[in-house]
Amino acid sequence: MELAWYALLGLFFATYLVLGGYDYGVGLLLARRAGTGPGDALARRVALTAVGPFFLGNEVWLVAAVGILFGAFPTLEGELLSGFYPVVLGALAGVVLVTAGVQLRGRAGGEAARAGWDRLVVVGSVLAALGWGALLGGLLQGVPLTADGHVAGVGHVATPFVAAAGLTLVALVALHGATFLTLRLPATDAPALARLARGLVPAALTAVAAATVLGLLSDRVRAAVARPAIAVLLPLALVAALLVAGAALRRGRAGVAFAATATALALPVPLVGAALWPRILVSTTDPATSLTVAEAAASRPTLALLGWLVLPLLPALLGFQAMCWWVFRGRIDGRAPVYW
Repeated sequence: MELAWYALLGLFFATYLVLGGYDYGVGLLLARRAGTGPGDALARRVALTAVGPFFLGNEVWLVAAVGILFGAFPTLEGELLSGFYPVVLGALAGVVLVTAGVQLRGRAGGEAARAGWDRLVVVGSVLAALGWGALLGGLLQGVPLTADGHVAGVGHVATPFVAAAGLTLVALVALHGATFLTLRLPATDAPALARLARGLVPAALTAVAAATVLGLLSDRVRAAVARPAIAVLLPLALVAALLVAGAALRRGRAGVAFAATATALALPVPLVGAALWPRILVSTTDPATSLTVAEAAASRPTLALLGWLVLPLLPALLGFQAMCWWVFRGRIDGRAPVYW
């Protein structure tokens, strides 16, 4: 039962990274048109209009993932919030900034004020992507657990590998946002957006390569990984997905490119979890104090009770997401409602 809940937690968080990833990617790309002139203001408004129908629904997956973490893995939740609070706090602050900036920009008086809110969206998007990437990197390199099972301090997140993991996710969401806009904005804008996305592919590949090299050189990462073959599979799969995205963009296949970048954002969560299994927090001080998935999970009666709550939730979330994508499929045009 613990494995099922662990897989469900991974599913919800991976889905959030894919769906929230293009929100943050679009937010990052607002920095390209940061001016207050009519052309820049219109470009930012059109980009936010493209993401508008999906924006709030995408964040529901994060709420659901946090709910599963609190309910099904209370021990893990406590250690994550205490031992990773700089990166978790940064990520959540980014989520709040993006949400506030997007929703309040429309109430601002004048283009200068709206441009200020849009800059806040850019900052929040960077923080969110950087924080979630650093969290995954921190899990993969292990944590200093004390004899009583608590994470000792937060200095363990200040490593080159964790920083590289965070920057890699920033690069991936920027590319994901660009492929999303290539798919959603009017066809007249698609060639320029495809060129932008193609230009981001080398940056993402460089980030993946840097994180891979730092991981291979890190004694902590090598010691924490229980299944090296799966850990090696992660960068290989990311490189393959990015190469597919680049090839699809060159051929004008925006849908294939978007699917490839979505795959690149979804893969780190299950592969990091599988590489660490059966442990979830690997101790860098004494391997015997590592926290396993079974130890982190709530009692079986609690998990069974939660199951009755989650069973209707997952189909509802999937159905809502499918409905949104079906109703708002295709490119936007001048008739598209302006949400923000």
